[in-house]
Amino acid sequence: MSKILIIDDERAIRNTLKEILETEGYSVDIAESGVSGLQLAQENEYDLIFSDVKMPEMDGIEFLEKVPPRCPVIMISGHGNIETAVEAIKKGAWDFMEKPLDLNHLLQMTKNAIAHGDLSSQLQKKTEELKAIRKQVGERNQMIGESSAITHVRDIIDKVAGTEARVLITGENGTGKEVVAHLLHEQSNRANGPMVEVNCAAIPSELIESELFGHMKGSFTGAVKDRAGKFEQADGGTLFLDEIGDLSLAAQAKVLRALQENEITRVGSDKTTKVNVRVLAATNKNLSEEIEKGNFREDLFHRLNVIPIRVPALRDRLEDIPALTEYFTKQICAEQGWKEKSFSAAAIKALQQHDWPGNIRELRNVIERLIILAGDEISEEDVKTFA
Repeated sequence: MSKILIIDDERAIRNTLKEILETEGYSVDIAESGVSGLQLAQENEYDLIFSDVKMPEMDGIEFLEKVPPRCPVIMISGHGNIETAVEAIKKGAWDFMEKPLDLNHLLQMTKNAIAHGDLSSQLQKKTEELKAIRKQVGERNQMIGESSAITHVRDIIDKVAGTEARVLITGENGTGKEVVAHLLHEQSNRANGPMVEVNCAAIPSELIESELFGHMKGSFTGAVKDRAGKFEQADGGTLFLDEIGDLSLAAQAKVLRALQENEITRVGSDKTTKVNVRVLAATNKNLSEEIEKGNFREDLFHRLNVIPIRVPALRDRLEDIPALTEYFTKQICAEQGWKEKSFSAAAIKALQQHDWPGNIRELRNVIERLIILAGDEISEEDVKTFA
């Protein structure tokens, strides 16, 4: 049942409104002044509030400025108070009604206002859910640890993120190159724009140009409509080219042109499109060696390698394993709704004795396996058995 508050210093008005609305199935409270009405509004949750524009002690405008903004307010104005009512709308009132009140108009406005309030509540709830999701994502994009190796990377990110400089992120598989890219975007002036990711190794060579630059309808078999590529999708934001060392030479030439000219051409079109993107690239390959082999363009390498960031292997930052273990344990247990487990000192030491060829990604997988298969406290023996 929807709950309504009526504030009016005229007893006849507030009692008549109360009777009409209760007949329609609403729960109604009444107040004779803005002060008493504000107290009720602060103590209860109403779906709709009717308030007279002119009242002693506190008028409708002042009431609007103090009432919690969680439900719609309809102002009731007497003859000659229209300007004040319009001012109330500017201050946040949902609508206003003139005296004498029209019954049909009153009931229709009540339904509309309550529906509006329900929608606002749903949107607010969805906004909070999105904020929570964004917070979780943000928590994932963290560089855990205080080793000198990871502190050096963090310092470079802090210095470079706010610039437009291109960054080439290198390192072995599983070291967290994508985390570096996300941090660079999140701390940049483009943070409110899109971050578009492309795994160059996962896209067939015959499709990579269409994926990056888009295509026109009919430009090849399967091109049933015009399609924007990743460069256009990232306009105003950041484009992250992961595993760029696997990009074909033909695609490399087009990427180079896009970086030089800040424009792209869709497959099957002769029209150029201006784009405003910051490009971040990552690879696990030694691009200098790939250049010598003829697999990577030297001019593209220099375009991308304005700021090089090498992410250290886990074996080069073993002192970070205790912090990483605690972080992943909390994260995994929270995701699964499990009771949080602990690692003994000997278990942590055993983890630090591994080589970790799969780096951070491998460590997380091992921790998840231990959480599932071991007891409440994970022991050195558990690590030796399951790691």
